[in-house]
Amino acid sequence: MHFPFKPKLIAILIVSASALTLSACSKSEVSKSGTQIAAKVNGAEISVHQINAVLSQASGVTSENAPLARKEILNRLVDQELVVGQALSKKLDRTTDVMAAIEAARRDVISRAYMEQVASSAAKPTAEEIRHYYEENPYLFAKRRVYNIQELNISKDSGSLDGLKEFAGSGKSMEETLNWLKTRKIQAKGGASTQPAEQIPLELLPRIATMKDGQTAFIDTPKAVILMHIASSQSASVDEKTASPVIEQYLLTQRKTKAVADEMKRLKEAGKVEYVGDFANVASAPATPAAAATPKEMPATPAVAPQSVPTTDNKQSAAIAIEKGVAGLK
Repeated sequence: MHFPFKPKLIAILIVSASALTLSACSKSEVSKSGTQIAAKVNGAEISVHQINAVLSQASGVTSENAPLARKEILNRLVDQELVVGQALSKKLDRTTDVMAAIEAARRDVISRAYMEQVASSAAKPTAEEIRHYYEENPYLFAKRRVYNIQELNISKDSGSLDGLKEFAGSGKSMEETLNWLKTRKIQAKGGASTQPAEQIPLELLPRIATMKDGQTAFIDTPKAVILMHIASSQSASVDEKTASPVIEQYLLTQRKTKAVADEMKRLKEAGKVEYVGDFANVASAPATPAAAATPKEMPATPAVAPQSVPTTDNKQSAAIAIEKGVAGLK
C-alpha cells in the first residue's frame, strides 16, 4: 500500500541458515563426485557452480527440498543450453539487438559488483549503537502495539470538507463519519486492516502510538484527507535481545546505502560528464539513482515481528522461482 507519506516499513528478517546449509551440502556433494561438471549438452558443460548460482537466487529452498530443487535447476539449465546452442548456430548472438543486450547486461553486472564492494566496506554497528536505537524507538520495540485500523481516504476534489475534522474527532464511529460524508455527497474510499507498529509510516507512528482505542487521526495531505480510526489494539512488545539482530541489520543497511550514495557522489564530482545535443538539459534535471549503481536491493527500515520461513510445498511456486534464477544467469 502506498501511503501519502513514505512507504510502509517492510520486514527484513532474512533466514540465512538454510543458505549456509545448502552451501555446505553443495561442497560435500562436489567432493564426493570428484567433479564440478553436472551434465554435458552437445559437448557444452553445465557446472555445479551454475546450479548453485541459480539455487542461491531461488526462494523457498530449504535443506530438505534442496535435492529436488537442484534437479529442477539442472533440467532447466539443460533446456537453456539446448536453446542457446540453436541460437548460436544461427549466429543470433551477432545481431545488433542481442549484442546491445549482452553489453548492457555486462555493464550492469560490473557496476553492481563495484557498488556491492563499496557497500561491503560499511562498518557493523556497535552494541552501544544498537542499544541506543532500541531505546530511541520505544514504539517499535518496548511499547510496540498491533493495531486494528479502519481507514477512509477522502479526495479534496469531492466537495467541501468543512467541519469534518471536528465531527470525526468527537468520538464518532467510522460508520457515522461515512454517513456524514454521504449526506454531503462526498465520496470516500475505505478499508480495514491489522497493522503492527513497523507497518505504520515512521513519521506517523509516534502520533498513532499515543492514541487510544476508539480515537481517530485526521491526516491532511495536499490532495486528500485521511482518517485513521483505531478500532482496537493490543500490546506486542519486543525485548532488546530479540530486537538487536534486526536493528543491527537495519543500521548496517543504512550505512551500506549511504556508502553507495557517497561513492556515487564522489564519482560524479571527480568524473567529467558532458551532455550534448538533445540531452544538453539533462544536467539541470533532478538526479535519479541508476539501477546499475545500486547494490542488491535491501530493505530500508526494520521490522520486529518474526517471519515464517517459506516452503516449496507448492511445486509450481518453486518452479517459478527456479525459472527466474535460470533466466538471471548471464
